[in-house]
Amino acid sequence: MREEAAELLRRAHGLSAAERAELAEALIESLDGAEDESVQAAWDAEILRRMEDLNSGKVKPVTLEEARRRLSFSLD
Repeated sequence: MREEAAELLRRAHGLSAAERAELAEALIESLDGAEDESVQAAWDAEILRRMEDLNSGKVKPVTLEEARRRLSFSLD
């Protein structure tokens, strides 16, 4: 950890528990926007593969009701 980050951590320890929790939440939320390019590329490839499977007829789409019925049946 860089000295600047270590200093911020030391200062954060002086906050109340509620303030530390709020700070932690804000820091975690700031990470949610960070994208991993390899993950995005993998999702893009998966989306293309699934679209090709649908377009070629390899897989058949089902209605939302049918998907729910199948899921419910598999959970019982």
